[in-house]
Amino acid sequence: MTVLFRVWNYDVTIIEFASVITALLAVGLSIRGTRWTWPFYVLSSLLYGWLFLESDLFASAAMQLIFIVAAIWGWFSWGREGARAPGWLTQTHRLIGAAGVLVLWALVALLLHSIGGAAIWGDAFMLAGSLAAQVLMVLQKTETWPVWIVVNAVGAVLYATQGLYFTSLFYAVLIVMAATGWRAWSARGETHDMGSPTAARV
Repeated sequence: MTVLFRVWNYDVTIIEFASVITALLAVGLSIRGTRWTWPFYVLSSLLYGWLFLESDLFASAAMQLIFIVAAIWGWFSWGREGARAPGWLTQTHRLIGAAGVLVLWALVALLLHSIGGAAIWGDAFMLAGSLAAQVLMVLQKTETWPVWIVVNAVGAVLYATQGLYFTSLFYAVLIVMAATGWRAWSARGETHDMGSPTAARV
């Protein structure tokens, strides 16, 4: 892959740099709740899929296909108004979702082990956790952001151990952005609830 620049003896390739920039734009737009987040998710996912395949991070690469599908779903689901009234999950749905993530995590790890993937447990968690977070975002559930905080923390460590230091730094920045998104969506949801006394959690 073509090197764009070098930092602290680390070669940042064009594809890694472009992946990070487009993903930052996607996350920034999602915090604002605008529908235009989704095209940037598609673009960054295509770029990161290529990068992760080159690093034998097969689950992280497959995860990008999930992001693309979710982006198409999100584009039509959010509509022109975007995410204007984020809601919350019920406690039952949170428990079911957490159990689903754990089961998927274990299954993906076993699959990666069978095909010789790298960093199988961390890579598997990135797929399972990101799938949950992305679905929650499409459904406009505020829990998407604390889930993203956990996923991004794991990603920062995982990609550093695999030598993708620029991407690792990007995931560290995403932790802060996810915390910002959590605060913004929580405030937006509270405003909506005050204006709609019958608002229900789904």
